[in-house]
Amino acid sequence: MTTLTLRTPYLLFVGSETEPIYAKTAAGLAKWSPEACMGQLSLPGGTIDLGLENHDVPSAARAGAKSLVIGTSAVGGAIPSDWMPTLLSALSEGMDIVAGVHTKLNDIPELVSAAMESGAKLVDVRVPPKDIPVGTGKKRTGNRLLTVGTDCALGKKYTALAISRRMVERGVDADFRASGQTGIMIAGNGIPIDAVVADFLSGAAEMISPDAAPGHWDIIEGQGSLFHPGYSSVSTGLLIGSQPDAFVVCTEALRTHIKGWPDFELPSIQAVIDRTIDLARVVNPNIRCVGISVNTSPLPEHEREAYLENLSKLYGLPTMDPLVSGVDEVIDRALAL
Repeated sequence: MTTLTLRTPYLLFVGSETEPIYAKTAAGLAKWSPEACMGQLSLPGGTIDLGLENHDVPSAARAGAKSLVIGTSAVGGAIPSDWMPTLLSALSEGMDIVAGVHTKLNDIPELVSAAMESGAKLVDVRVPPKDIPVGTGKKRTGNRLLTVGTDCALGKKYTALAISRRMVERGVDADFRASGQTGIMIAGNGIPIDAVVADFLSGAAEMISPDAAPGHWDIIEGQGSLFHPGYSSVSTGLLIGSQPDAFVVCTEALRTHIKGWPDFELPSIQAVIDRTIDLARVVNPNIRCVGISVNTSPLPEHEREAYLENLSKLYGLPTMDPLVSGVDEVIDRALAL
């Protein structure tokens, strides 16, 4: 798997973004690796606030920032032209630039030239390893839990991180397995599954979660949604290659349509459970859903508990918001399999 060595502390760059859904890399780093993040930098018009100190490039350099991390991207993963002055300024100050967008930093001659001149590095996280094999479908030792979603950007990574960290706290032999750029930056290893050639998706997922000890749990970060009109192929390959024994359905309260695809309604939780089991039983007939994870942030605080209780009664499964109510019930259900 890809193993990263990144220079900290980070200056998190969020451009002129106004939609939190497109700043999830920055938000994820600020949440799960706060000790590595020294500040945030926005361009005019940007409204994303990560709760960090605001900086421009010179002030961040004086404060000791070692890497500027591109923490936002729009659909398609391009690097807008209005970012270039900031990126070039960071390089001139000796900061590395770290990015997980689809456009490669090392494919932009202007950045390559500036990095060579200053000695700074351009770190493209969304680069899969070479020679990924085709998936075998063979059963692997150890146990696996995969987070799956009704849509993108609603909590699959956060849920996997919360479950893996809580398992470790409880003395369970467990690892978080990253399949996306933010997770890789947090974990220091993983494979950016959406950058893998389609024929090798399940093989890459097998590499993410290799054979393990009988009592070990790999908690695998999900991607996309099996119902997503744009990204379902990635979700399918990750599911088949992961061979999960358990899965958690992740959704967001009050979301009704696929984000960015307003003509497509959000699938029901039951539809996600049924499709996940139907596809995954090809490689693991014993797969089970062990819980539902809900991003309840759109709800008023006083409504969250009742919302989760109602879902739990409806589906007969532990239901939680991992950032509010904890994940122990879901872990208990998984360990009892």
